[in-house]
Amino acid sequence: MVVGQRVLLFQLIVVAVLVLNHINVQGLKLGYYQKTCPNAESIVWKTTYGFVSRAPTLAAPLLRLHFHDCFVRGCDGSVLLNSTKNQAERDAVPNLSLRGYHVIDAVKSAVEKACPGVVSCADIVALVARDSVSMIHGPSWEVPLGRRDGRVSRLNEALANLPSPFFNITQLKQNFAAKGLNMKDLAVLSGGHTIGTSHCIAFGNRLYNFSGRGDTDPSMDPKYIAQLKQKCKPGDTTTLVEMDPGSFKTFDEDYYTLVTKRRGLFESDAALLDDAETKAYVFHQASVHGSTFEKDFAVSMVKMGRVGVLTGNQGETRKHCAFVN
Repeated sequence: MVVGQRVLLFQLIVVAVLVLNHINVQGLKLGYYQKTCPNAESIVWKTTYGFVSRAPTLAAPLLRLHFHDCFVRGCDGSVLLNSTKNQAERDAVPNLSLRGYHVIDAVKSAVEKACPGVVSCADIVALVARDSVSMIHGPSWEVPLGRRDGRVSRLNEALANLPSPFFNITQLKQNFAAKGLNMKDLAVLSGGHTIGTSHCIAFGNRLYNFSGRGDTDPSMDPKYIAQLKQKCKPGDTTTLVEMDPGSFKTFDEDYYTLVTKRRGLFESDAALLDDAETKAYVFHQASVHGSTFEKDFAVSMVKMGRVGVLTGNQGETRKHCAFVN
């Protein structure tokens, strides 16, 4: 080999090493804390299990916390920050019903005891969402780690970025596309509504005043409307209703069966029938009893968990999840 070729080969190797390092610094990777906090993931699991084993209904809010974090400023733990002079995301109307902050705080505290200042709150939110879903016999997925915590949290950004239960299919499409998520991700992640509850106010307009003339939503099964009216009176802001009646504690494919029967609770659920691709996915899962739903959900959750992440030297690793350092 001539000298020139050797030099070129050496330069290519150096560039390849630099590129790999750049990917590791800028991106997320599995086993990120292997050297700096080897027991991090087992501590997260154990602490989360302490809560979810006693109260399985916590799984849905903990999953929702991850969604609401990632859709505003990316998965950077900004939803956990308390308001200061500026109002933070957690005080925006769509986030007032978020629960599970105490679980995140307990996990953070346990991890800090083992490895102070190493594991980010953003990574903890992602791990707790996965662990809590798998603890109620839902799917599990590998969670690439290395997210850093953001220092900014703004109420108005939550209002602008979170998908609303009142969205139509066009609005949902735009909202998900802005996060790099496609129509399949929309159909799959909507399936998260197989667990959890909602306040009447998030769908009350469909029962009593859909178009401003005291009417009901024609896209909803009238028998289901009658059932919901028995639980939710006009203007009810406190009553909770199961999103997947009969199996709201179980991660299953029933959600899709309900949507095919025009019994999705939100306008955003019904909207899945207004696009050829999302409609096909809904009917397919209903017909095959969700044979690929769990696998699809795992794939879309990993994808969502990468949205707008801070890595490397960006952001910080908070000591307390509700406050910047």
